Amino acid sequence: MTKSDKKNKDQSLHENKDLSKENEKEQIPKKEESIKDKLKNTEDKLLRTMAEMENQRRRFEKERQEAFEFGGFNFAKESLSLLDNIERATTSFKNDEKLKNNEDFKKIIEGIEVVKKDLISIFKKNGIEVIECVNKKFDPNFHQAMLEVVDGSKEPGTVVQEIQKGYLMKNRLLRPSLVGVTKKNDKKTEK
Repeated sequence: MTKSDKKNKDQSLHENKDLSKENEKEQIPKKEESIKDKLKNTEDKLLRTMAEMENQRRRFEKERQEAFEFGGFNFAKESLSLLDNIERATTSFKNDEKLKNNEDFKKIIEGIEVVKKDLISIFKKNGIEVIECVNKKFDPNFHQAMLEVVDGSKEPGTVVQEIQKGYLMKNRLLRPSLVGVTKKNDKKTEK
């Protein structure tokens, strides 16, 4: 090896050492930044997790409250048929001529009416109320139209007949009212 080769070799080794020192200097700040970044990312994840837990707690609390308020919703909906059947029975008994002549007829009707009043009282205590609909504007949120009636004395879209009562439970629809609604007088059918 010649002197110049040795010198070149020494120079390249020296340059390599300088480069490795520069790389070490560059890596140290990178490590510090990466630790700061990791800390920042971890803090961000922690905040997000805490926010998600708070949102989940609020959702759970809302669902629990709704379950408490509307837990008997299905039971109440099923119980409406009892009230419907009691009303049908009293109407049927009152229209039957043979039963009207029976001396115990008034007692039977009074007994049925007591049961009906108790059932209505239980419904009211639990926030179940009748939807008043006759002579009101048709609202598809609370009414279900079963038939249309031509009536020139009423504005079109007015409920004129209630076929089946509708009910609300704490302002939530339990069952829509089945109704008859007025329609515009069709001039073609008049001629």
